[in-house]
Amino acid sequence: MKSKSWIIFILVVAIISLGSYTAIKGIDMGKFKIKNAKESIDLGLDLAGGVYVVLEAQTDAQGAELQKIMEQTKAIMTERVDGLGVSEPNIVIEGNKRIRIELAGVDEPQEAIDTIGKTAQLQFIDPDGEVVLTGKNVKKSEVMFESADSGDRPVVALEFDKEGAKKFEEATKRLSEKTAEEEKILYIVLDDQAISYPMVHETISGGSATITGQFTVDEASNLATLIRAGALPVDMEEIQSAVIGPTLGLQALDKSLLAGLVAIIFIFIFLIVLYRLPGFVASITLTAYILLVLLGMKVLDVKLTLPGIAGLVLSIGMAVDANILIFERIKEELQVGKTVRLSIDSGFKRALTSVLDSNITTLIAGAVLYYFGEGPIKGFGVTLILGIVASMITAVFITKYLLKLTVGMTGGENTKLYGA
Repeated sequence: MKSKSWIIFILVVAIISLGSYTAIKGIDMGKFKIKNAKESIDLGLDLAGGVYVVLEAQTDAQGAELQKIMEQTKAIMTERVDGLGVSEPNIVIEGNKRIRIELAGVDEPQEAIDTIGKTAQLQFIDPDGEVVLTGKNVKKSEVMFESADSGDRPVVALEFDKEGAKKFEEATKRLSEKTAEEEKILYIVLDDQAISYPMVHETISGGSATITGQFTVDEASNLATLIRAGALPVDMEEIQSAVIGPTLGLQALDKSLLAGLVAIIFIFIFLIVLYRLPGFVASITLTAYILLVLLGMKVLDVKLTLPGIAGLVLSIGMAVDANILIFERIKEELQVGKTVRLSIDSGFKRALTSVLDSNITTLIAGAVLYYFGEGPIKGFGVTLILGIVASMITAVFITKYLLKLTVGMTGGENTKLYGA
């Protein structure tokens, strides 16, 4: 029985140790690679660097009308951000009239802000200044390549809706019949600035056309994105914006990790000195707890932020508190003369109610923060919830199992090993 308990206990410790090594260093065995935790978990704006901007709608609309406008604006903003190629942006409506946009890892933050906030009023204007059709009639806009003497050149291919196709055909037919070259020009205007002015030589039917010019691929892509996103339903005014450098964020991450490591080491020492063998077991299970939280963040694709780290620290405190409650109950049972095995069962049973009460109330608070919070507050709520769930699993199940294994390893005769 003793040898079996020792084998299982050593195997559990070995698995947790391997998981810890993988989380810190990663594994690289040729084709088989596992990234360490720092590389595997995506960092939020405050750690990875990037830009955030808060825009406010300039409108007097209220109620359902305002809500519809804001949802439409958010959808357009999302499409514009997707066109920038930013991975996992955070775009949320704050209050009634504001939209907060967080873009982590953006190379050109000011350009991103300008692109997002543009009203993108696209108009097709004839030489007399008459608007032929607008961006609302554009159904599709994408970058394509046309052959030219200097090689393939990027162009923006447009596809119109039914109304737009009819208006565009009528306009191009009328302009193609003009004799003077300057009367054949169709001006394409974006935000009151002509971005292209092709000359019409023939009637263009079928509901499609291309915008040509001396575009680079990036310029054509940005133009296509703005046109595709369409016009914002209201003007948006920039209320707040900030650019966070990745160096500052990474320094904050490194310092936070160092502080967390030092705190955990002191916690382990405290638990072992005060509770002896159960404290050593708690140190193992707390390590397993940290690995479970990191795994949960990876699986759920949770971004790590500074408030998120704070949530983790708080949940670690909850996990330690759960272990202390359990160990104190075990000590009380030992002091009245019960055996170690019976004391462990009774201690866990007596402490379970208190542990559940404290964790469930904190879990509810975390759920409220996640549901109603925005930005950093939501990140804090997510990691707090993950931490509490992992804490319950490790404190109630893993700790109890390992403690029972230690009874088989030691024979359960020496109560001093269990803090009595």
